[in-house]
Amino acid sequence: MSTNMQTNHAVRRIFTRALSSLRLTAIGGLALAQWASSLLAAVPAKQWKPEDLFNTTNLYTVHLAFTAEQWEAMEPKGGGGPFGVPGGRGGGFGPGMFLAPAFLDQGDRDKDGKLSKEEFHALGEKWFTVWDKEKSGKVNNDQLRDGLNATMGQPGGPGGPGGRGGGGRGPGMNLQGAEGKRNGLSSAAGIEFKFVHADMEFDGQVFKDVAVRYKGNGTFMQSRGSLKRSFKVDLNQFTKGQQLAGISKLNLHNGVTDASWMNEVLSHRLFRDAGVPAPRTAYARVYVTVPGKHDKTYLGVYSVVENVDNNFAQERFGTKTGAIFKPVTRNPFEDLGDEWAKYNQTYDPKTKLTPEQKKRVIDFAKLVSKADDAEFAAKLPDYVDLDEFARFMAVTVWVSTLDSILTIGQNYAVYLHPQTQKFQFIPWDLDHSFGQFGMMGGQEQRENLSIKHPWQGDIRFLERVFKVDAFKNLYLAKMSEFSKTIFQPERFSGQVDEIAAVLRPAVKDESEDKLSRFDKVVAGEPVQPMGFGGDRFAGGPRGGGPDGPPRPPGGGDGDGPRFGPPGGFQPAKPIKGFVTARAAAVNDQLAGKSEGQELSAGFGPGGGGPGGRRGGGPGGPGGFGPGNFLGRGFMTALDADKNGELTKAEFIEGFDKWFAAWNTDKSGALTDEQLRAGINQDLAPFRGGGPPGGPVIAPLPNGVPPPAK
Repeated sequence: MSTNMQTNHAVRRIFTRALSSLRLTAIGGLALAQWASSLLAAVPAKQWKPEDLFNTTNLYTVHLAFTAEQWEAMEPKGGGGPFGVPGGRGGGFGPGMFLAPAFLDQGDRDKDGKLSKEEFHALGEKWFTVWDKEKSGKVNNDQLRDGLNATMGQPGGPGGPGGRGGGGRGPGMNLQGAEGKRNGLSSAAGIEFKFVHADMEFDGQVFKDVAVRYKGNGTFMQSRGSLKRSFKVDLNQFTKGQQLAGISKLNLHNGVTDASWMNEVLSHRLFRDAGVPAPRTAYARVYVTVPGKHDKTYLGVYSVVENVDNNFAQERFGTKTGAIFKPVTRNPFEDLGDEWAKYNQTYDPKTKLTPEQKKRVIDFAKLVSKADDAEFAAKLPDYVDLDEFARFMAVTVWVSTLDSILTIGQNYAVYLHPQTQKFQFIPWDLDHSFGQFGMMGGQEQRENLSIKHPWQGDIRFLERVFKVDAFKNLYLAKMSEFSKTIFQPERFSGQVDEIAAVLRPAVKDESEDKLSRFDKVVAGEPVQPMGFGGDRFAGGPRGGGPDGPPRPPGGGDGDGPRFGPPGGFQPAKPIKGFVTARAAAVNDQLAGKSEGQELSAGFGPGGGGPGGRRGGGPGGPGGFGPGNFLGRGFMTALDADKNGELTKAEFIEGFDKWFAAWNTDKSGALTDEQLRAGINQDLAPFRGGGPPGGPVIAPLPNGVPPPAK
């Protein structure tokens, strides 16, 4: 930046802040305010270019100002607390997100998207027969747990072909919102975000009447009891033509899942270094003003993330005419028929689509689903930019980012290039990268993740692509090349230290506790992950400060909400420790010394032991699975004589009673909404107490973290 530009920017900042103060004074300051305004207009605004704005060591000051009415209007409605708390669309966030898709897929024989009374009864008979492996006429707690784990791992578990889950196979949950709504965990729980009017000052430059809303899925639900939530800012929605460095939308991510604030930033940088079109990032101190509530209250450190939209496409591909999709499905490019309406919610287009673009998605889905191996291998290069996808997958697999296409089927975008008509893949939402998604696999599995079979369960698209020699050879060549260059552990260590020097003062101003955690992870020491509402998993301190809700009476360390597998979630290695272990593991696989480890079929930690490819873990086949949460709810709800076992009569009669209670409109068929609501109401996993040695949740009053005051 030139000296003149720096001077102009400094002058503008002084006059902008002075003008903001003068506007709040009595009428006597009006003339002075008008004079300051005229001087401000004479000083050129800072002329940013995207490459200047986005830099991993840039730390800006962002101030969002709302009226009290707009601040209140931004608060989303709907959505319950963790696991089984009613509220929101279809009962909110609860076991219905896991079970409803499985009920529908395995019980909906006529594929009309509903369960008739007869279908529901037959499903109960089917599950009892399958789960009663010993044919004793009874099912105990262990059989319930293992049966549920197996059911969630069977084809169609998270939605089934043509279902709202997008045809996923293997463990999962319904992460799609209602038709036309956002996808993701919070949307599926019934939480809707609303844009409101605000003003924004970005490092001294004022933008009037911008659109602001909260954003995020798991991160929003985790920070809902705190002031520090993620924001999306649209400069152009209410005031046409407003831009910053040629962009009109900004994402401010709160970093609640990452004590270093670096997973997302360094992963996006790594993708870009690998030649993948990926968002650029910076950092910001974010403040908020609401008259009568907050006077430039410091929320803390945020990452500033470039939006994947038409401006992004213009910058990367030189055109705005391509199509951008943000899929949410465990099985991308699965044949759902010939009508785009069946694909729309699954692929969530972010641009207006032409008929040709819709047809291109459908045609590729049919190729993936129905072509034989020879035809698929021959035609794949016509649909996918194999070089770019090899780069994308090499980085995705190396950093073991499992909240992704590899498991749940989200957190990436797909761009259909208007000239080549090929699909390219764009990473997104990387806060759990560097092997830090504790819900999938154990630490050793994530460090030793197989480079030849890195996905979990049956994901047909990845299985087919990885069998094509043209792709496999490119992918392994990129993995080998990058292991000698951009995957070097010392390179990451230098980047961590460089960013830490910039962020440390801003983290210190946020809280001493966060500074302590920050210093530890920067040094390579693991820290306990944070839980919902700012609490730590496995019994850490709850709230009690500016970062979260106040502690309840009698509260103290260790009495907050706890959520996790037996023994709690173990803290993941920070970046420095992970990259050292991961580099060694990948190099051994490339040299043929190791096959690595494949992810087990269940949820969460567990799975293969040292050197293993697959395997079980605690709680039955496939590791820590949904049955560990939901088995107790089933038993409590269906065990009429309370003897700890279910007879076939108890099981089937219970299903019949559920149908009568859940079919609230007495239509004779259960919808997805009714299933979710009923399951959340009657199958809360800890009715009667948690399972011995199992996961523990001690919810806040009403099950929901209270809003920050």
